[in-house]
Amino acid sequence: MVTVHQAKHLIRDNACTLTPVERPLAKSLGYVLATDILAPMDIPSYPQSGMDGYAFKYADWQPGRGIEIIGEIAAGMPVNNTVGQGKAVRIFTGAPVPAGTDTVVMQEKTSRKNEWLYIDFSAIKKGDNVRLPGTEIKKNELALAKNTPLTPAALGFLAGMGISSVTVYPAPSIALLITGNELQQPGQPLAYGQVYESNGISLQAALQKSGLQVNEIIRVQDKLDALTSALMQALEQHDLVLITGGISVGDYDFTLAATKACDVEQLFHKVSQKPGKPLFAGKKEKKLVLALPGNPASVLTCYYEYVTEAISKMMLKNIVPENKQVPLQQPYWKKPGLAFFLKAYFDGTSVHLLASQESYKMNSFARANCLVFLPEETEAVDTGTPVEIHLIS
Repeated sequence: MVTVHQAKHLIRDNACTLTPVERPLAKSLGYVLATDILAPMDIPSYPQSGMDGYAFKYADWQPGRGIEIIGEIAAGMPVNNTVGQGKAVRIFTGAPVPAGTDTVVMQEKTSRKNEWLYIDFSAIKKGDNVRLPGTEIKKNELALAKNTPLTPAALGFLAGMGISSVTVYPAPSIALLITGNELQQPGQPLAYGQVYESNGISLQAALQKSGLQVNEIIRVQDKLDALTSALMQALEQHDLVLITGGISVGDYDFTLAATKACDVEQLFHKVSQKPGKPLFAGKKEKKLVLALPGNPASVLTCYYEYVTEAISKMMLKNIVPENKQVPLQQPYWKKPGLAFFLKAYFDGTSVHLLASQESYKMNSFARANCLVFLPEETEAVDTGTPVEIHLIS
């Protein structure tokens, strides 16, 4: 049996970062760049007006004297002619500033009489409101570095340079093996001795919240040959295999035997924690197998604490829940020896433990927005004592 810290360390060390792939820019939100990106052009690529107003040559302007307006330039309009001495043009935001001019005055600082412009702003300076080429970024400068997460702003920045695809670390292909003869699908009649299967929907939803998906769901009977065959198939086709149930020590718990039959190298089996003590982690070549205990609260706890560690390493995208130190609202006592993950609610100031902490109960998890982590050695925690929480919503 390993500690929580050791288990997480082993998962991070053995999860393999996936081979980068090229993706369309529009479908790359949330991914992480696998290469540096250099600017393919100056941005702006031409002198650009930063305001709706008038473009003119600063040296031609004298307070109180009008400047003749000879035309108009809108964004996207080609500009071929040079503006002559003592002339101005009406210009709009984003439009190219024509040759022969070097300054733009915003229209609110002007008055116009027929075709003559009068500037009512003595504080104007040469170059005002003109975006010069390369003032945001110059050609061949580093635009975004390798390992940068692609946020909406990052995508917009790259699109503005004409970039249409990027090389990123991909999301892992994930298989979910659900074991248990007693399981019935929601919406179907429930026979005596059966329970509705809920781990599949919980795991899919948790992954979806992080922008991920389960690529294949395989429901397996509690038979060694069936589970071995399903695991072998999943390892051939996917990067990460999640198994729910069958990892304890009961007569119908075949997961550990199936991993051995598939030549999966065991990293650890059992963690000194509650819930989720029977957790298993194994590796075959670059594929990772995480077998989660079948009780619903154990499954979801192990997802937040361990599966997120594996996926974060695989795609170099941090989806591990954020940690905070906050005061506990009520006292708590436990025996030392096992770490506890307690379902709780964080109100923005302090954290409240919820009732129904048993691993088979999801009613409290449905109201929880964090897990309180109490280390193995912890015994008594007094009201107001800072504790570590892991935010899960």
